[in-house]
Amino acid sequence: MSEAMKEIATARLVLIVMSDAALTSDEARDGCLGEVIQCAVPESWPPENWEPHVFEWLRGHFAQGPEQRAWHRYIALREDDGRLVLIGSVGAFTKEPGAAEAEFGYSILPEYQGHGYATEAASALIQEIRRSGRVNGVIAHTFPALVASVRVMEKCGLHFDGEGEEPGTVRYRLRFTGP
Repeated sequence: MSEAMKEIATARLVLIVMSDAALTSDEARDGCLGEVIQCAVPESWPPENWEPHVFEWLRGHFAQGPEQRAWHRYIALREDDGRLVLIGSVGAFTKEPGAAEAEFGYSILPEYQGHGYATEAASALIQEIRRSGRVNGVIAHTFPALVASVRVMEKCGLHFDGEGEEPGTVRYRLRFTGP
């Protein structure tokens, strides 16, 4: 899957592939991210959990599984004036080549939360993953106290599946069945 893979459009969002140039600009905080991905970048960017180690982690996953590159995307919201605004991210990965399922996550900037954007983006990514035919399902982890995050998973068809990998987290799972 190349970086030139077409974007995913939903009713209100456009999901675009995270390119090396975007990753580098974002990590450097050079003020050019908006130019690189051709959108407005709110002052509240990056998301709360977008920690410095994420850049190294992404590069490692991109190197280990280049076919997964398109699974990590930015979300852009169309404004009335036709300009895109970066509102968050959604992404997925497999822990090892040939894994049976992908893990996905999402983060929406605070000023855009509560409008269904996380559910819309996560649903679109899950559909893309399902269509790829490379895995048999998806999982996601959260803290049980993050009720909005749990609701996103449930709205996307995931079901509670036990304790998560990190202390205090829970896992949700969706197994793909049929075509």
